[in-house]
Amino acid sequence: MDMILSVDPVALDIVWFLVVGIVVAGMLLGGFKLGQRVRAKEPPPPAPEEQPHLPNGGAVYEVREERDQVEIPEGGLRPHEMQGYGNFGSTTSSHPDEVRKERESGYKLPEGPGPHPQPGAPPDAGRGAHA
Repeated sequence: MDMILSVDPVALDIVWFLVVGIVVAGMLLGGFKLGQRVRAKEPPPPAPEEQPHLPNGGAVYEVREERDQVEIPEGGLRPHEMQGYGNFGSTTSSHPDEVRKERESGYKLPEGPGPHPQPGAPPDAGRGAHA
């Protein structure tokens, strides 16, 4: 008498998902183990006394200067017309405090009639939320 083994397709799918899940979990664990081995071979981090220190003269001196603006023609410049790889060779401003003050003075409200009122808005709507 022959015995025929019959397996339910749903049960077979469940078994395959379990096998694939175990393989993926095993590969993840193997990756973590490999990372631990590699990390164990690395030298330890430097001690506080081995850290770099400032030079005797202190931190590097930084120069902050304001440059005079260079006028660019209305049509723009082509790359071969620029001087010094895009550096126009501008000069140091003779009045850097005024230039810095003007640049850092903040936002100025635009002058003029303002935006058009929205359809259906009252006549005195003005500039709206930006008034």
